[in-house]
Amino acid sequence: MKQDGIRVIIVEDDPRMRRYLAEAVASGDGLDLIGTAGNLQDGMDLLRKSSPDVLLVDLGLPDGSGLKLIRAARQHSRAIECMVVTIYDDSHHLIRAFESGATGYLLKDSMPEDISRSIHELVHGGSPISPMIARHLLRRFDGATSDGKLVEPLTERERTVLREMSMGLPRKEIASRLKISLHTVHSHVKSIYAKLEVRSNVEAVRKGLRLNLISDETDD
Repeated sequence: MKQDGIRVIIVEDDPRMRRYLAEAVASGDGLDLIGTAGNLQDGMDLLRKSSPDVLLVDLGLPDGSGLKLIRAARQHSRAIECMVVTIYDDSHHLIRAFESGATGYLLKDSMPEDISRSIHELVHGGSPISPMIARHLLRRFDGATSDGKLVEPLTERERTVLREMSMGLPRKEIASRLKISLHTVHSHVKSIYAKLEVRSNVEAVRKGLRLNLISDETDD
C-alpha cells in the first residue's frame, strides 16, 4: 500500500463497481486506499474510524442515500472532499449532491485514469464533473438572465477558461486546449472564483450563466 498519499475511502454497494473503483485508486499515483464499505451504515463507521482526504460515494445505497454520508463527512471534517460516483446523469441529482457538500460528480462509466485524475483535481481545489453532466447543468440554467454586475469584470482569457470549465473539462485538459501551463490555469480559476465570489466550478458556471458570461452553446 502506498504511504503518505491522498487517503481515499469508497462506499459503493455493487461489489464489481467497488472493486473497479478500488483498482482505479490503487493504480493512481499518490493515492492511498484506506477502506471500502458496501452500505451507508458501514460507510458511517468507516468514516468515523478513518481520517480520509477523499470520500468516493454512490448515491443509491441499500440502507439510505449517499447524500446522508456526504453531509456526515462534511460535519466530521470540512477538509474531507466528497466525490459522487453514480449512474444518475441528470442535473437534479448533481445539484442535490453539491448542496449536500459534494465537490465532484462522476458517472460510473468514467475510465480509471479519469477517476484518479479527478481525485487529484479535487484535493487541489477543483470540482471535477463528467462532461455529460456539465451539459445537463448548462441546460438547467438555459435562459438565465443577469442579476447584477461584477465589481471587477473577467478578462477575455478568464471567460475562455470559464467556458472550458462549463464543459466539465479537467484543468490539465484546459491547459492543453488553450496551450497554457497548468499553473496558469490554476491562477485563472482562482481569479474567477474571487471575482464571481464562488468556491467551486459548479457555482462559477451557475453564476457565469446568470451574468451571461457564458452560454450553453458548447462545441461538439
